Amino acid sequence: MQAEAFTLPAPASAPAAGGARRRAPDRAERRLAARLRAGDTDALAAAYDAYGAATFGLLLRMLGDRAAAEDVQQQVFTEVWRRAGDYDPRRAGLLTWVLTIARSRAIDHLRRRVPEPRDPQLPDGRTVEAEADALLERWRLAQLLGRLPEDERALLRLRFYDERSQSEISAATGIPIGTVKARMVRGLTRLRQMIEAEGA
Repeated sequence: MQAEAFTLPAPASAPAAGGARRRAPDRAERRLAARLRAGDTDALAAAYDAYGAATFGLLLRMLGDRAAAEDVQQQVFTEVWRRAGDYDPRRAGLLTWVLTIARSRAIDHLRRRVPEPRDPQLPDGRTVEAEADALLERWRLAQLLGRLPEDERALLRLRFYDERSQSEISAATGIPIGTVKARMVRGLTRLRQMIEAEGA
């Protein structure tokens, strides 16, 4: 089956930043990547089911246009199919790799829309590329957070997404402040280990 003939439906809606659903463990990602390399078209559908909402959310935020995001989404998964042999699980998780492709294709799309030879600018002067990097990092961290135990994940989300202090988290949850601190330290240590493992 040709990759170009594989038509993917657009997700109904994009998740909010930090709302990426929990991802499969590394071993499952490696199996999925192996199936993609082997040309298993069911694996392409499985990859889309697992990562389509996250990539579409990133594309929609970057492009600001649902139709354009749908078009680029097709390009992204066609490229995932064609380049499956390039994926190296020692360098990044499969979601990170797919999101990196999505970021690149979105930037390509934006540059084609801008006639002058410069990086597109956002209203506040930031480049789209810089904003894309920030979005990609948020999606990647959301995916890693999803792998933490629930008690650690919930506290870190309150700290970093809701911007609550440890004292505020303790008061809101009824968890003693010492326990809040200990769980956060454990969660941050696990996150650092996962980030280091992806960068190894």
